[in-house]
Order: sequence, then C-alpha cells, then structure tokens
Amino acid sequence: MSEKKEFISTRKGIKYLDLFAGAGGFSEGFMQAYTDDKYYDFRLASDINENCELTHRVRYNKMLGLDTKFMRQDIMEDSFLPNLLKEIGNQDIDVITGGPSCQSFSLAGRRKKLDKRDDLFYHYLKVIKALRPKYFVMENVKGILTKDEGRIKERILREIRSIVDDMKMALLYAFLDDNLKSKISPSLYSALYTRMCMETADGDWNQMNEMYFNNLDQQLKEVTKNLPYNVSKSNVAVNTIRHGLILLKMRKERDEIRKQVIQLKTSAHIDNDTFVDGYNAIVEAISDEQILDNILNAVDVVAEMGKCEKEAKVLKKSLEVLTATFDECIDFVREQFADNEMLLARFEELMSDIRLYNITEPMVLLSSNYGVPQNRERVVFIGCRNDQELITEIPATVTEEEKVKVYEALWDMDMVGNGDTATKYKKPKLISEYEPVKKKRAIQGKPDERGLLFSEWSRIGRLGHRFDFDEEPFYIPNMSELEHPDKYQHMELFNHQTSLQNETVRERLKIIAKHKDYDLAKSELKEKGLESQKRNYVVLNPLGQSPTVCTMPDDFIHYSAFRPMTVREMARLQSFDDSFVFQGKRQTGGNNRQKEIPQYTLVGNAVPPLMARAIANTLLQHIK
Repeated sequence: MSEKKEFISTRKGIKYLDLFAGAGGFSEGFMQAYTDDKYYDFRLASDINENCELTHRVRYNKMLGLDTKFMRQDIMEDSFLPNLLKEIGNQDIDVITGGPSCQSFSLAGRRKKLDKRDDLFYHYLKVIKALRPKYFVMENVKGILTKDEGRIKERILREIRSIVDDMKMALLYAFLDDNLKSKISPSLYSALYTRMCMETADGDWNQMNEMYFNNLDQQLKEVTKNLPYNVSKSNVAVNTIRHGLILLKMRKERDEIRKQVIQLKTSAHIDNDTFVDGYNAIVEAISDEQILDNILNAVDVVAEMGKCEKEAKVLKKSLEVLTATFDECIDFVREQFADNEMLLARFEELMSDIRLYNITEPMVLLSSNYGVPQNRERVVFIGCRNDQELITEIPATVTEEEKVKVYEALWDMDMVGNGDTATKYKKPKLISEYEPVKKKRAIQGKPDERGLLFSEWSRIGRLGHRFDFDEEPFYIPNMSELEHPDKYQHMELFNHQTSLQNETVRERLKIIAKHKDYDLAKSELKEKGLESQKRNYVVLNPLGQSPTVCTMPDDFIHYSAFRPMTVREMARLQSFDDSFVFQGKRQTGGNNRQKEIPQYTLVGNAVPPLMARAIANTLLQHIK
C-alpha cells in the first residue's frame, strides 16, 4: 500500500466515484485534493472504453496501490445500475463526478440531432437518484448552455430539482390533500397526485401507470360524451386521442425502439447525409413530445365539435402532467397557490425540505483561473444535497496576471526532433526572451518563492503529500499485458514522441509559425505551393495560455520547434503530472479514434486535473 499512513490516519476519507472517467482528469485532481481533516477515498471509476480502464488500472491500482475498482460498461445498459450497486455494496458514497460524453453538445463541430449521447446525463442522474451522494458534479462543454435554444440546460436543472427525498413525500401528499384537492377538478387532482406518487413508486410504478391511464380513459369519455356515436368511433381526431393514449402508455416499447434506432444511427455514423432526416423523423414520431402534440391538437378539434371546453381543458392538463418532470408538476401546484401568500410560503418551505438537491445556475469555469496553462472553458453543474451547504462558485486560485504561461509548461520539453522519441529528460533548447516568465509557484499556480516551477511540479508530481509509488511508472500497449510485469516498459519520461513529417509539411508549419496565424500565412503558403486543406492551425503563444487542448495533435504548432505537439506536451497543457502515463496506441485515424481512444484522445477529452483539484477542494471545504 503506497498511501502514507501519517497522511490518512489523521483525516476522514470522503468516499468518491468517477463516472465517464476517461483518462482520469477528475480522478487525478480529486486524489491531489485534501484539507487538514479530509481526503478523497477513491472507490470506483467507470467508462465504456478498454484503454480508459487500462490507464486507470496502471495509475491507481498498480502505481498508487489503491483498491479502486473499475467498471467497464455502458451506463445506458439496463444492468449498469444494478451492477454498480453490487460493486459498491453497502458503502455510502459522498461525492460523484462525471462528464457525460459531450460530443453532441460541442460548439466545435456539427451538433447531431438526437445523438445517443444526449441521453447520457439522464442516466447519470439515475445513478445520483440511487446513491444520493452529498454532492455530485456534472461537467460538460459550454455548448450545452445554448443547445436546443437552452432547453437541454433547463431539462438538466429540472431533472436535478426533481430528485426528491422519498421519506418526506408523505408530507407533500398530506399538504396537497388539505390545500389543493378542493381547488381543482377531481380527475385532474387524481392525475397530479398519481404522477407525483410515480416519482417514488419503484415496484408499484406499473400499477400507478395503469391508474393514470384509467383516469385518462374516463376523461376521454367525458370529452366525447356529446358526440354522435358514429363520430366518437370513426372521427380522425377522436381516434388520434384514443390511439395516442395507447402509444403514451407503451412507453417501454417506444423507448426500446428509440434506443435501437439511435444506436443504429450512431453505429452507421448517419449524419450530414440523405439518411439523417428519415431516421430523426422515426425517433421524433414516437417521442412523448410528438405524440402529446398530436393528441393536444386533436383534443382542441373534439372540444369544438362536442362543446366541451371545460372537460377538454382538464384532459389536456392531465396529459401535460403525465409527461412533465416532477419539478414542472410543482410549478403547476405553485400556480394554484399564487393568490394565497401564506399558503404559498408554507408550500415553498415544504418543497425546500423535500427536494433532495439544491442547485443554482451551472457555472462556467475557465481552466487558466486554476493554474492550468490553457484557456479551456467548461460548464459545471454541482448538485448539493439538502443537508449540505450550497456551492455557487469555485474560487479562482490565480489572478489574470498570475496565470501560468505556455512556455512555463513546455520549455523543458523542447528537446525532440522530427520523428523522435525521448524516454528521458535531456537538456532543452532555452529561448532567452521567454525565460523571464518562469516563476516559482504553489501547486495550484499561485506565485510563491517557496514553491517550484510548473515544469518541476510536473516532473516530481503533485501527489507526494499522500503517496509513494507501489510501482514505478510504466507503459503497456494493451490490457492483456497488465498481469505480466516482465512486459512493463519502465522509463524516465513517457508519451514524448513526435511524428515523422516530410519536408513539405515541415516547411508549411514553419511558415505558419513565422506568421503566428494561419490566415496571415495563407498567401505565402499559396505562393510557395504549400497550401493545406486543413481548416485550422493554431500556433501556440509561449507568453499566453493555449486554446482548448483537443484530440487532434496537428491542430497545434509548437511555438519554436515548428511541429505538432507530443502527447506529453498536451498533457502538460492539461496539467497532468509527467508520471501519469497514457496507455495504448498513441494515435489512430478516422472512426477508430472513438472506439480505441488513443493517447491523444485520452488527453484531449480530459478534465484538467488542476481545475478538478480546485473543485474537489471547494467540496471538501463545504462538505458536512
């Protein structure tokens, strides 16, 4: 066991899970975090990809000697949650982090409508509902705030606010019986009451669902009671309502079809082609929203025919309640109490007690504010259980003037040539005009004469307060070699390899770097016959922060070496320690990049550990 006894013996372990773990950016930051009386006890990580598991097992099980489990399974599978509960046993989990796959939310590329991954946050929240941690963190790209005109963000917030304390729901039911039952029609009240009970029904859910639709069937009879018999049986609008109710009731069947169609669409890479509209149309046609729209329109038609506007209004509201979140149901109840301030105040007090999680708006965090030499913006949702303090900000650890520069992170890595691999630290090429920006700093980036250079922190690592290595860092290409120590590749420096480029490419990159801007370089590139079909190149600014580190290494040009970045250099820009070894293939092409998750993708998709560390420390300072 490599954990230092003097560190853990005086502190309480805060049990922690990392879902959608990827390379382990969240995990790494949380392992670095601690207070005088608390640290994170890393119990389990999960992801769908083998190389993520391999990277985790090498880092946390082999090197750091932890008994952290790794669960490789798709969170959307029905068996995921039961398997997770089995793995953690009777442990109470305090904190959960996760970044549901963000590709479909990203501003950087085309947004795929109805991408399978759009539903991942819902499955993440299913885990939260089951484990009820004190805090949970959900991270994503900034594009999630504007996706679908902001509706995705609002849906996430509503789903979080819809997580309730089952033990206190009886108080709500009693309150509604006393104060709402007499204010609305009996059938609408029954619908609302049943819908709220479905939120915590568990094994009784099917029975509740049956009750709900029996109520809707009775309401439909009220709406059609004034219609002639032949019209009530053959009219298109009436049949639309009747058949629509059947479709709504067959939710599990529709969900299965939806999953299969979206899985097929995702597997076949259907996007930006003549197939996409048709497949999207199938999914939309069987969605709750589309079915509900058709039914509501039909109810309006029938109401006019049968002169039953009052009954139609009740049916429409009952249908809306069926497909509403719990939080939307609460909004409806709140509207009924709008004319009674005293009753409304009592209701709000009750709801603050029943809602299990409090959350304000999501936070937009900039990684360079936390000692990371990169301007990477990420959106963070932090759910705070109602017995914990609300967290509304992650305080910056450096000021604008104190931010870590690219040169500080990379100066000692400038020692590899074209098609070269470095397995040990060598004497780097220093650039005198940039040398003055190097500063001694505390771990989180604050200038401190008692500290170390960013590059020195990267070399010695940021976990020394807690760990001695059980196993020195090593590399293996695949999972099958993990249990064969004789195949471990030990070296001083990992993941520092450059691509072999021909003279044409090297000359192109040199010209772009000279101009420090791709657009400004295009005229000279054209003049010399060195144009590229590539949409973008970014020349790193050694005296500033890098743009968002991505999964494509040739998007960045080194400020002085005129080449793409190595995996280790990208990892430095992300704030990973040099001892954090990215396993598996260095790079793959095309669609294989999504399946194999090579080293560049592991780095580019990760949460910067120093930003995760700031989040983790903030939670430790608030957690009870």
